[in-house]
Amino acid sequence: MSGRPLRITSIVGARPEFVQAACVCQAFARRGHREALIHTGQHYDDTMSATFFDELSLPAPARHLGAGGGSHASQTAAMLVALERVLLDDPPDAVLVRGDTNSTLAGALAAAKLAIPVVHIEAGERCGDLTMPEEINRVMVDHVASLHLCASRAAVARLQAEGIDGAVFVGDVMHDVLLCTRERAAAAFDPWRGRGLEPGAYALATIHRASNTDDPRRLSRLVDALSDGPTPVVFPCHPRTARALETAGLAFGPRVTVLPPLGYHDMLALEMHAAVILTDSGGVQREAYCLGVPCVTLRDATEWTETVDAGWNVLAGDDRVRILEAWQRPAPAGDRPGIFGDGHAADHAVRAIEAWMAGRGHRHGGRA
Repeated sequence: MSGRPLRITSIVGARPEFVQAACVCQAFARRGHREALIHTGQHYDDTMSATFFDELSLPAPARHLGAGGGSHASQTAAMLVALERVLLDDPPDAVLVRGDTNSTLAGALAAAKLAIPVVHIEAGERCGDLTMPEEINRVMVDHVASLHLCASRAAVARLQAEGIDGAVFVGDVMHDVLLCTRERAAAAFDPWRGRGLEPGAYALATIHRASNTDDPRRLSRLVDALSDGPTPVVFPCHPRTARALETAGLAFGPRVTVLPPLGYHDMLALEMHAAVILTDSGGVQREAYCLGVPCVTLRDATEWTETVDAGWNVLAGDDRVRILEAWQRPAPAGDRPGIFGDGHAADHAVRAIEAWMAGRGHRHGGRA
């Protein structure tokens, strides 16, 4: 690397962002840059936050804003106000945001309004459903970002179709983390054998999207479908989902084992040994694809359309018949296309940031 080190403020707040940050933090450090993690507090439960920092050896956040909870509007507003103060106190060369959470949106807006360049990792993902808060966040962030780093080539093409040029395909940083931790996660499966789980003999399921948890009728249909499946189900339960189930008076059948939220290695271990994964999580869809485990997505649309096109992911929504049919389909034959890069996305991302900053004269502040 030539020139002075970069000063990056990196926004995290939810599980997928902690995972995405793991390899990127290391890549910045290897290249001599200074990255300050700012934790918005969007996920404030230890099982959804502190555990991931410990398991993934993430540096302690420079600031923890404690802005979790509340409605989308109140949460995003609290983050926006707090992040503005952070950026005014210590203006960086660029602000790095990830994915599609409220933390992502707040970080991008706070930086853009202060004329600080915004770098968006996982740019260009679209599901086409603007009823999803995450889709609104993706679109808005990409249209204020200065540099777009994409997990797939399809994402680059989507941005071009929206009039955004200059996006860079770097690959999926979550794929990097999976490859780096796969052996450790595989060893984490041994205790699960002692609890009666055998590889390939169970389904793994997760539900956490507001579109599924906030509609009692939709949630009830999903509970019934998972309870009636052809194999036993392991269900790590998100705190939001636990509250929704209790409020609606819903309970799974006896073949569903409900667990508390899991750390990264336990979750990855259960994913890699499952016969099938049923989920509404974007991150888990990608992990299933990278692990070669068939996936059934419990949503009507997905931003990871490439996994559907490759035959490894089926959109089933909350339709019981579609869920059960997809659950029992065989895994596709042949190799999986290398959609998400070469396993070095974090290094590619940091080099792309360096090149972009060098191209704009590495001047402080001011969007290109």
